[in-house]
Amino acid sequence: MKDSHALSRRALLVGAGSLALTGCMSTPQQTEISKAVVEPLKPATPAIYAAVPDEQFPIPAVNLAQLDRRFWRTEVEYPSTEPTGTLIVDTPAKYLYHVRGGGRATRYGIGVGRDGFSWAGSARVAYKRKWPRWTPPDSMVARQPSLEPYSIANGGMDPGPKNPLGARALYIHEGGRDTLYRLHGTPEAFSIGKAVSSGCIRLVNQDVIHLYDHVRDGSRIVVIPDPSMSHLLVG
Repeated sequence: MKDSHALSRRALLVGAGSLALTGCMSTPQQTEISKAVVEPLKPATPAIYAAVPDEQFPIPAVNLAQLDRRFWRTEVEYPSTEPTGTLIVDTPAKYLYHVRGGGRATRYGIGVGRDGFSWAGSARVAYKRKWPRWTPPDSMVARQPSLEPYSIANGGMDPGPKNPLGARALYIHEGGRDTLYRLHGTPEAFSIGKAVSSGCIRLVNQDVIHLYDHVRDGSRIVVIPDPSMSHLLVG
């Protein structure tokens, strides 16, 4: 009888051990794992580069994939001996600084003139225009006869989203004479930070609107030359 009890006790212990061992092991199961397609988040467009629908011609948001972050408009420290309100074009760096005083400036990314069309020196912002007409100079028409319909003789190109001057233009004069250079808008964000124009300084439309609203007629403009490129000296 004693042996029978001992045997039963051993069987119980072995069974309990088996259960305990089984409880610590995971049994193979076919588990279906859902694979959700996760798309990368697109960076939110900052308010300064959002669409401007209430303009004469609605302006779409800037394509930030085409505009390097270092060329975004920003306020920076910029000690300068130039008076407040001066525009300084740093051609090599592809930046335009609007001197604000107190050692500060608003900095804009720009596109500049390609080799042979860049310029340097000092001049004045004679006047400004919203949604300007574009009249290519005769020298440009001579190089590109397809522009003849927009020549000075034919009245230029109507304002609009396809006009090369964009939403705003600032006209640069020196000694009462039109230099034919402009600070103007462009929808081509990919051109900012590059030397691509026929001498004019271009900004994305949202930036040129901001510049237009803060620059006075008669403001001084100083253009720093790019030593690696030939340029025309103005002023």
